[in-house]
Amino acid sequence: MSTQTRSYTLNNMVSIIRQSLNGEQQDYTQGSIPRAVFLLAIPMILELSLESVFAVVDMFFVGKLGENAIATVGLTESVITIVYSVAIGLSTAATAIVARRTGEKNPEAAASAGAQAIVIGFIVAVTLSAIGIFFAPHILAGMGASAAVVRDGAIFTRIMLGGSTAVLFLFLINGVFRGAGDAAMAMKSLWVASIINIILCPIFIHFFGLKGAAIATVIGRSTGVAYQCYHLFRGNGILKFKASLFRLTKETVQSIVKIAWPATLQFIIASGSWIVMARLVAETGGTTASAGYQIAIRNVVFFILPAWGLSNAAATLVGQNLGARQAQRAEQSVLLTARYNAIFMSLVMVLFLFLAKPIIHIFTDDVGVAQYGARSLQIIGSAYIFYGIGMVMTQALNGAGDTRTPTVINFVCFWLFQIPFAYLLAKGLDLKSTGAFIAIPVAESLIALVAWYYFKKGKWKEVKV
Repeated sequence: MSTQTRSYTLNNMVSIIRQSLNGEQQDYTQGSIPRAVFLLAIPMILELSLESVFAVVDMFFVGKLGENAIATVGLTESVITIVYSVAIGLSTAATAIVARRTGEKNPEAAASAGAQAIVIGFIVAVTLSAIGIFFAPHILAGMGASAAVVRDGAIFTRIMLGGSTAVLFLFLINGVFRGAGDAAMAMKSLWVASIINIILCPIFIHFFGLKGAAIATVIGRSTGVAYQCYHLFRGNGILKFKASLFRLTKETVQSIVKIAWPATLQFIIASGSWIVMARLVAETGGTTASAGYQIAIRNVVFFILPAWGLSNAAATLVGQNLGARQAQRAEQSVLLTARYNAIFMSLVMVLFLFLAKPIIHIFTDDVGVAQYGARSLQIIGSAYIFYGIGMVMTQALNGAGDTRTPTVINFVCFWLFQIPFAYLLAKGLDLKSTGAFIAIPVAESLIALVAWYYFKKGKWKEVKV
């Protein structure tokens, strides 16, 4: 490659990065597909990368409080994933509908769909927060936590679950931004939330102990939502919001619910499976294994979230290109995104396989906890390349509005396969917590293969939104 060619390529990449971060309005239904993927993917990856950093930083400081604190955070996170499931379900619906209307070049209809999704989200969020506030100790106990963990961690769980409204709105409004192609704004709002979290977390933990971590998280996420709302209602973005758009209409509500409930169920199925797996690890390995597993999961999430960001780019491209009646371009966008994700996740897989022990030792000096953590990180990370492919295929189907197919795939692969298989290995073959670890990559690989099959069948191209 000549010096002139290298210079042109570098300048081109710098230009793409600058455009993606500035949030310049783009038409993703025309032009170069690789360029469209990068323009969306760069801010989406960065959006969730800092969230990943926060998750790891949070566990680093919480880890200094002992295994009970680690177990409390892990078990609470397992439960709060149900809140994330609802948030992601509504966000998926908002992205799919807003993207489709944007591709149809109907910005007012896109804004109307986003506004009505926010109204529905508010009703759901208040309900979930109330449940979390009143039933936090019972939720921890139901997860198999010891009496000491329930005693020490109930206040943390109550604050985290009580702050569900902020979590739901953060994901939902970002789904609206992403559907419109404004990935940069979604990135900035989550960065605001995560940076505040990272700053406040060690300070609040120092003064208030474990509950300080929860307070910092809720403050950070609430600030992110305030930032979103400020830009959402200024009226100078891609979508123009006005009061009349927030009136619920039967047609739009039905469309949102039709996409959102399977998407919510889809992620609840996955989250429920993770809750069962966390409980199985605690039952068969005790608090030490549970703490090691939770540290490993935080590291798994650290690298999955950027890959999830890349997958979200596929969802937006599918929705907008189907709206523009360009199904072939939508398919090509997904295949290219899957290739990029597979390359990234294969690099992470190598990292986990060979550097698991030093990674886990960053978070704990406890020999027993570190041993379980390294083992689970190696085993779970062994199929990372399949995670990357499966995420893109699933998000592509969701972006097309076909949320039912991934829901069925999740139910079969998680509940009819992963959980029975994990119990067989952990208890039937007496592999204990290691058996639970093994079941995770096997099930995730199966999901990737099945999702790929249904994507290639192409029925998602015919879905009406």
